[in-house]
Amino acid sequence: MNRLLLIVTIAGERVALPASAIEAVVEIESLTPVPGAAPHVAGLSALRSRVVTVIDSHASLGLSRFGPARDAVLAVVDGHPYALLVDAVEDVVEAAAEPQPLRAAASPGWARVARSAVEAEGDLLLLLDVPAMIAGPAAQAAA
Repeated sequence: MNRLLLIVTIAGERVALPASAIEAVVEIESLTPVPGAAPHVAGLSALRSRVVTVIDSHASLGLSRFGPARDAVLAVVDGHPYALLVDAVEDVVEAAAEPQPLRAAASPGWARVARSAVEAEGDLLLLLDVPAMIAGPAAQAAA
């Protein structure tokens, strides 16, 4: 495992994303809604001369819609760029150890996207699966 992690806050929880899955940290300045899109798709935005699909991380977890914050992490999944809205971006840190299985039950939204836990900076954080966050809650229902 690449031991670099991007620490972010989503729904008030400090969590880790594999830094190798993140292309950049960005600020979303404008958002165009997409009629008929899945509920976790906040809309489209132009970033760095390309259109990206913006994912509401709260809605992806089955929580109430994300507020007005515009911090996002940019990831490319299956050749398509996505911006995942987060409450805050903290830092890139090195994992203290290899990821370990989850030892406690998590709510359904978190359980769908958290494959393991990882220790970083003295805390045990959920390590999130970026493609699962982007796929949203309907992906689990379809599986």
